[in-house]
Amino acid sequence: MKVAIFSQDHEQTVKSLKLSLESHGIESITLGKKPLGKDIDYVIVTGGDRGVRTYFHNITSSTIPVLGINEYESSGFLAQTDLKQFTLYLNRLKKGDFSIEALPRVGVKIDDKPIYPALNDVAIFSSKSATLVEHVLRVNGEELWHDSSDGLIISTPIGSSAYSMSAGGPAIYQNSKVFCIVSVNSLDITRRPLIVPEDTLIEIDDISSSLRCEVIVDGKDRFKVDKTVTCTKFPQPANVIRMKKDSTTVSALAKKVKLADELLNMPPSSKLLLKTLEYEGSLTQKELAEKTLLPDRTVRLALSHLLEKGYVKRRVSLRDTRQRIYEIPK
Repeated sequence: MKVAIFSQDHEQTVKSLKLSLESHGIESITLGKKPLGKDIDYVIVTGGDRGVRTYFHNITSSTIPVLGINEYESSGFLAQTDLKQFTLYLNRLKKGDFSIEALPRVGVKIDDKPIYPALNDVAIFSSKSATLVEHVLRVNGEELWHDSSDGLIISTPIGSSAYSMSAGGPAIYQNSKVFCIVSVNSLDITRRPLIVPEDTLIEIDDISSSLRCEVIVDGKDRFKVDKTVTCTKFPQPANVIRMKKDSTTVSALAKKVKLADELLNMPPSSKLLLKTLEYEGSLTQKELAEKTLLPDRTVRLALSHLLEKGYVKRRVSLRDTRQRIYEIPK
């Protein structure tokens, strides 16, 4: 058996994985820029869910199954095991004692130019929050609506429990062969999420706003869009190794319900900071104060509360070690 290891800036983790694989008689290589060889049986990806998404953004056409690993004692939706548990699963890996889940991906074209496929969701927003975006939605060439809203989200089943659900979309069971379209805070109060078959051609046309419009793929990269975004099912699914039998959708719902209960007792300032970080991404304390218009002292207290509860994590800025950057843990 031969496996490839995909890792970004986790040298110590790679060394640990290689030692464990070697002790079980499994040959391994570190995956670089060269294409995957035909002799590779599996790919092991570090960095948790974010690492798995990054792998599938870079390796778009491979069908080799992927096992995601978290560096810490936690589990995600794509990476179900952590580094400490890894050796326990190696014998099962050698025996093939696991299931492989083929996760559908969304193929994306922006103004007729293809980019990498999305595993969770494709979102269209203005470059500044709380700015309306006007668009026309067409499904299989037929116009469904002309809308003005904060934005639009197209999600896969596994992405339905993430940003889409926060915007009012439904939770979609894992094996459903559908995509979900959610208009975020539409001016039309009758607008509801739309479920379409996964082989549907989704076109978002005549996109316009008072500011620049952007397409955000899997909450990671932003691309400027002038007029049109086209979404279709990507030909190759993302093949993920499942060691556990529990449903990702059910576990995601359980986490969402727990979070909703805790949010009821959260101070309004903490809720505002949490939503700002969810939408804008990583920010400094000063940037949070500017974007929320909250007093500095209120921002400090809200951040302390969020850090204590584990909703937000803090890291040192690489550009300025005196700065602290706050973000939502993935």
